[in-house]
Parts: sequence; C-alpha cells; structure tokens
Amino acid sequence: MVEHRMIDVNGIRLHIAEEGEGPLVVLLHGFPESWHSWHHQFGPLATAGFRVVAPDQRGYGRSDRPDDVAAYSILHLVGDVVGLIRALGEEQAYVVGHDWGAPVAWHTALLRPDVVLGVAGLSVPPPFRGSAPPLEVMEERFDGRFYWNYFNLPGVADAEFARDTRTTLRKFFYMASGDAPGADEGRQPLVDPERGWLADLTDPEVLPEWFTEDDLDALTESFSGGFTGALNWYRNLDRNWELTAPWQGAVVSTPALYVYGDRDLVPAFPGTPELIEKLPELMPSLRRKPIRLAGCGHWTQQERPAEVNAALIDFLTELRG
Repeated sequence: MVEHRMIDVNGIRLHIAEEGEGPLVVLLHGFPESWHSWHHQFGPLATAGFRVVAPDQRGYGRSDRPDDVAAYSILHLVGDVVGLIRALGEEQAYVVGHDWGAPVAWHTALLRPDVVLGVAGLSVPPPFRGSAPPLEVMEERFDGRFYWNYFNLPGVADAEFARDTRTTLRKFFYMASGDAPGADEGRQPLVDPERGWLADLTDPEVLPEWFTEDDLDALTESFSGGFTGALNWYRNLDRNWELTAPWQGAVVSTPALYVYGDRDLVPAFPGTPELIEKLPELMPSLRRKPIRLAGCGHWTQQERPAEVNAALIDFLTELRG
C-alpha cells in the first residue's frame, strides 16, 4: 500500500510516496510529471524486497516551489536527493530517474558516489558535459525554436500551459508517446514562439491504453499550482553547465543501467544517438548494454511497465547481492 507524507529537506518540504521495506530505492520523475509517474513500479519493487520512495521534486505537486529561479539548479536538485536519503534514515540508496529525473539521478551518482549504490536512467542518457552552454547551442542550431529556448522565455510557456492544464497534459503525453504518428521519425521538438507549442499538437479523442483518465486526473491535480516551478528547471540549463565545470570529463563510476524507447524524442536529440552507441566504452560502470524498448515512446516506465520493472528488479537485485 502506497503511503504519503511530507518531509523536510534542505529548507523545503517535499511530498513523498512510499511503500515496502528493505534497501532504499528513490524514484525521480520528470517533466511534466509527479510521483504518480511511478505508480506501476511501487508494488513490484516492494514485492522484490525494496523500500520505494518517490518524491514530488521541488517545484512539482505538493512539494514546495521556491520563487527564485536559481533555486532549481542541478546542485539544489542533487542536494534534495542526498538530503532525502538522510532524512529517511539511510546513508545510501539506489537512485532511478526518468526524463529530468534521469539527469538528477546521474548527477547524484557523479557528485556523490559514496551515497549512490546504483543508478538507473530512463530516456535521458548519462551526462557528458559539452563544450558550450546548451541553450546557446540549441539557439544557434534551431534559430531559437527548440523547446528549451521557448521554455526560457519568462512567463510565456507558464501562461500557455496553465490556460487549460488538463488539455496541456493530454496533448503533451500523447505527442511524446510511442502511439503518436511519426514518433519513429527522429523529429525534433520545435516551437513557433509566436504560436506557442500547444497550437500544433494533436488532442487525441481517445487516450492510449497505458494512460487512463484517472492518470490524467492525478497529473492535472498536481499542476493545479501552475507550471513555473517545473519550467524553472529548464531555466537553469546554462547555469548547470557553468556549475558542473569542475566535473568536465568525469564519468559516472557507480554501477549503472540505461533504458530508452526507440520512439522516444529525447534519444533522437542532436548527438544523442551517437552517444548511446558509444556508452558501453565511454562508461564502464554500465552493467549491461543500453536497453532499447521497441515501440516505446518517451514515457518509458508508464508505456512499458512490465519490461521496465523486470530490468530494474534484475539490476537492483544483482547489486544487492
């Protein structure tokens, strides 16, 4: 049975969902999501003998939403994970992340390998810091139309997405799913800043089987306070590049797992397919080759829960010994 409570971490309050007993597994959601993104994982992981905890990360759901944009840097986000592990009475944990939660998981392992027993990322591969700020790179490559750059326009995406939260989320989840037409064509998520993002997204008459009206209800409720806290993560992309300069060339040494869908937008970002292909030689800590799920879109653990659960349980039980 999943239980909920609030917990104090690094001067803010985080809402967490938890189930099970045993070694701690922290599950980190992405954008635009919440703890509920992991609802298919709680039971199987708890049954496998793990204590499962999924927070609403800062800026999301029932957790605190600091006003300062700078309060959403990668160092703050990693600090929340480390602080959460300590607040739960543990010294170490396994950390799993999807979408934005994956960079947080990877960086927690990179910056605090003493705390992370094993790390798994879904959709977003391990970080290898580029030679230039990412927003600048995408601005030049796509003439300011890449969605990261759109999200960085103060207040613009915030207002667009909040006009009809339920429709926004329904369109987002369908667009990035493996069910959307053209999902396997390696398209880039580009936005016309004048029209906004939602104008050209399909509003499906029927939701995919894996994403129910109840799921949409839960997600909609979690964004009742708006999207600004979540969007502030993107507004730190260049700041994160600056802050992580001391780790230029560093590689995650913690035992690792990477899982992605072959119809996911993110692994098709510029340079990412080449990175994924080279991961086994670039990152010796990978316990197996990247797991590629056929027909799966961006919402990995929701679209393909059985396969993701099997991969995670196999990986975690192997590390547990």
